[in-house]
Order: sequence, then structure tokens, then C-alpha cells
Amino acid sequence: MDAALIAAVLAFVAIGGVGMVLAGGGQPAAASKRVKAVAGAKGDRRKQAVDTAAMKRKQSTQEALRELSANEKQSRKRRFSVRGQLTQAGLDISVPTYWIFAGVLGAVLALVGLIVQGPIGAAMGFFIGMFGLPRWILGVLVSGRQKKFASQLADAIDVIVRGVKSGLPLGQCLRIIASESPEPLKSEFQALVDSQAMGVPLDAGLQRMYDRMPLPEVNFFSIVLIIQQKTGGNLSESLGNLSTVLRSRKLMKEKVKALSSEAKASAGIIGSLPIIVGVLVYFTRPEYIGTLFTHQVGHLILIGCAVMMSMGVFVMHKMVNFKF
Repeated sequence: MDAALIAAVLAFVAIGGVGMVLAGGGQPAAASKRVKAVAGAKGDRRKQAVDTAAMKRKQSTQEALRELSANEKQSRKRRFSVRGQLTQAGLDISVPTYWIFAGVLGAVLALVGLIVQGPIGAAMGFFIGMFGLPRWILGVLVSGRQKKFASQLADAIDVIVRGVKSGLPLGQCLRIIASESPEPLKSEFQALVDSQAMGVPLDAGLQRMYDRMPLPEVNFFSIVLIIQQKTGGNLSESLGNLSTVLRSRKLMKEKVKALSSEAKASAGIIGSLPIIVGVLVYFTRPEYIGTLFTHQVGHLILIGCAVMMSMGVFVMHKMVNFKF
């Protein structure tokens, strides 16, 4: 009886142990399944959040680029006006003052043309003095100022990169450039800093800078700052890459200038040779060439020569000047 009782107890204990082992072995499997399910759900949510953030950043970037494109179309109309040219040249004169100077110059040249050639010379002198010569001088001033600004902008971007890496905010870096840089970089960045101090947004201030200095380099600089402001990112890395690109563009321009210098010299000689020959003939044998200035047919010949020379100079100018 005792032996049977002991055997029953042992059998019960054995069966219970097997049941506990089986029950315990199933729990880790179920637990691992639950852990995997929770981890998978968290991973899906994290991936979805990353995709959503990337989509929002892409949309913000596209909106910023569309705004910049619209501003570019609007500023293109203002850029070639007299007011825009005066602003780009850095001249502190008003548009009426400019036209007064142009009118005085046109009157002087008209008087000279009247004395030398008569009514036709007076008309040509007035047109050149009123519309041609002042705009040409203004274009030369604008071109020189833009070349100086473009050559200095990469150094200014390097100042911003070093300042941002050292922990300075962007506004402080802009103030350093405005106080330490040479002209015309100093005045342009000072205007940007002053506009920000008055509460003008950064994108509007950069747009005004682009209106005053319509260069591709300024447009690139505005795009980097506006996109970084709206979408975030590593500003120092983006501006560092931009500085490298600008220096590469400058190096390429110098190479193109060196390679095309011979063609430019040839075009200058070919374009000026007829005028030089005509002046020399006029001073050596004025009676030989004087018919062109005294006879009606000579006037028509001079007009045709001027038109053909202008077309040739324009074509040669386009052939030896490269924009990229």
C-alpha cells in the first residue's frame, strides 16, 4: 500500500513537472512574439515619422524655390530701369537728377554736333548725350561694382562658416562682415543687417540684396540661407560647399578670360580699324573723304556703314564674351 502511494505521488510530481516545463517553455515564445510585434509597430511608426518629415522638408524646399523664382521674375523688370541701375552702381542720386545731367550732356553734344555737322549732327549728338553715353557710363560702374562684390563674396561666406562653427549666430556673423569687409561688400551687408534690425525677414532682406546686386552668386547665397531657415540642416556645411563652388566658378572665369584674350584683342582691332583709317584719311586728305559729309549720298553711305559696323561689333562681342 505504501509502495503504491509513493508511486502515485511520484507519478503526480512527474506529471506536474512536465506540465510546468511545457507551460514555462511556451511563455518565452509568446513573449518574444509580443516583443517582436511591439518592436515592429514602433519601427513602422518611426519610419512613417521619418518619411513624413522628409516629405515636409521637400515641400518646404519646393515652396522656397518657387518663391525665389517668382521674386526673380519680379526683380528682373526693376533691374534694367534707371532707378535699378543707379542702385546697382551705388550712386546716391535720384532719377530726376540723373535725367537732368543727361539732358545737359545731350544739349552740349547737340551744340557740338550742330557746329561740326549741322542739324543731323545735332540730332545725333543729343541722342548720344541723352540716352547713349550716360547709360554706358552707368553700365561700366555697375559692372565694376559687381565684379568686386563677386570676388569678395567667397571670403564673406568663409567668415560665416567659421563663425557658425565656433558657435556664433548667423546675425552676428553678418554684422562682422558688415563692419570688417571692404566696399562694396560692406555696404550691401550693412543694408542687410539694418533691414533685419528693423524687423524685415531674412528672405525679404536677401531679395533686396539681390535687387541691388543681381548676380548668380548672390542668388545661390540667398537660396542656401532661405532653405536652411525653412527646412533646417547643417548651415556651415552648406555654406562651405557654396564657398568652394564660388571659388571654382571664379577660377573657371579666369581661365576663360585667359583663353579668349587673343580673340578679344583681334575683335577689338578689327572693330576699330575702319574708324582709325577714316580719321587718318580725314586728317591727311580731307577733300578726298569730305564728300561723305557734304553730299546726300555720302550721308546714306555713312548711315549704312554705321549700321553694318554696329552689327559686326555686336556679333563679335557675343562671340568673345562667355556667360556661364
